[in-house]
Amino acid sequence: MLNFDYYNPTRIVFGQGSIAQLDALVPADARVLILYGGGSAERNGTLAEVEAALGQRNVQRFGGIEPNPAYETLMDAVALVRRERIDFLLAVGGGSVIDGTKFVAAAAGHEGDPWSILETHGQNVSGALPLGCVLTLPATGSEMNCFSVVTRKSIQAKLGFSSPLVFPRFSVLDPVKTYSLPPRQIANGAVDAFVHVMEQYLTYPVNAPVQDRYAESLLQTLIEIGPQALANPQDYDVRANLMWAASQALNGLIGAGVPQDWATHMIGHEITALYGLDHAQTLAIVLPTLMHQRRDVKHDKLLQYAARVWNIHSGSADERIDAAIAKTRSFFESLGVKTRFSDYGIGAEAIDRIVAQLEAHGMTGIGERREIDLAFSRRILEACL
Repeated sequence: MLNFDYYNPTRIVFGQGSIAQLDALVPADARVLILYGGGSAERNGTLAEVEAALGQRNVQRFGGIEPNPAYETLMDAVALVRRERIDFLLAVGGGSVIDGTKFVAAAAGHEGDPWSILETHGQNVSGALPLGCVLTLPATGSEMNCFSVVTRKSIQAKLGFSSPLVFPRFSVLDPVKTYSLPPRQIANGAVDAFVHVMEQYLTYPVNAPVQDRYAESLLQTLIEIGPQALANPQDYDVRANLMWAASQALNGLIGAGVPQDWATHMIGHEITALYGLDHAQTLAIVLPTLMHQRRDVKHDKLLQYAARVWNIHSGSADERIDAAIAKTRSFFESLGVKTRFSDYGIGAEAIDRIVAQLEAHGMTGIGERREIDLAFSRRILEACL
């Protein structure tokens, strides 16, 4: 096991009816800004329930945060925070709303160009407003980590940052709030959580059996409950387990002390920025191909993954690896998330653009050993067609 320092201060309040606890979680004298996405939180009554729980506090709203939250939109929220002297942010939504709220928290008091927070990946964050979350879409794990990804549409850039200063003070997770989600969002959430685990697990052995077994249990849980969540949208236990698995997938614990990859995410971000695909769709395209192209350096963990996650024990080593990769692709497809560029109308002309964006954003040595250079990224992308 490698040395590590694990820290996660987010308080989780989990279960049906847990929104009522906001009154005890948010400071009584706070000037609160509720940030949310489209109209669903308004239509299904979640915003009204949140505001009722906040009681007599000074509360304002900021809506319209997009999937893949836009820097341009978030800067409008920053202006509102500064103008109205907001001192507490409350994200009501999924990962995009929470990511956007983290950026607003860091940018509101930032001196200088707020875009530099993304350009430095958070290294220049020196302060942030406190924030809390009401999660309505299980997927990114943003409700329990200090990471954020923001898209600047004007330059087609999608960059991330992290800072311990933007850990949510608390996150309220009520599985009932996921009942009305469309199937596409549930499927995307399961894929996103699955790939989060894979990026921390499928690297090379470092004698970390606790992290390995924990990651494998999450993968098995997602394989089991992903289809169930689509088939039985109002099954509380299924939705609760999906919500909790997605939080555990990226709260830092399974990645503590072990090597991590994240090349699938880095390549996927550029695909979303250029072509507007859902984040999970890009992950489903890239991961199976990356597994195949990197099978030499991931050989031992691929065999472990095949045996422990998919119960594949027969055949040669190459046959078992091939079967595990095929099972992974089939799992994504079974959820309705396609795994080839051609499924989304993207052709070979995209490759040069994506590689150029990777170069522009410094993604010239990615993966667990920083060995995936631009030429290798091109090779992966060409195999995704």
